[in-house]
Amino acid sequence: MKQQRGFTAVAGCLWAAVAFSMIFGAALIEAPARAITILDAEPVSLADGREVYEHICQGCHMPDGGGAIGAGHYPALAKNRNLASRQFMALTLLMGRRNMPAFGAKHAIAQIGRPAVLTDVQIAAVINYVRMHFGNHYTDAITAAEVAALDPAAAPGVDSH
Repeated sequence: MKQQRGFTAVAGCLWAAVAFSMIFGAALIEAPARAITILDAEPVSLADGREVYEHICQGCHMPDGGGAIGAGHYPALAKNRNLASRQFMALTLLMGRRNMPAFGAKHAIAQIGRPAVLTDVQIAAVINYVRMHFGNHYTDAITAAEVAALDPAAAPGVDSH
């Protein structure tokens, strides 16, 4: 009896999905495709590192930069000695690292829709913001040009295809 109820529930869900697609399918097919990304949700200032952090980074690294452990390991950015290297941060943002996604235009991927991509200006801004907040006091700022130069896919003479 229990197995029959489970089958009935699954069959009901399948029929509901078929009915939904028959009713709304034409409208969905005719509607222009539009990828929704984290950057589409609310515009992010091109050069304000605080806004980039608040809209993209703090979801994993937390508002206070304290990091989190749970469904994954999100390292603390507060008082983090690894942040002494501007290049380390830039390469991490450009190409990703472990469970951190890549945000560089040539490296970012997405499971659904368009990937969230940051410009070199935004990457430099958020690096400089994090390196001067959350108990960090690294005053040697990185520039967008330095971020671009670190991207191996953008290096002169290297075919990125």
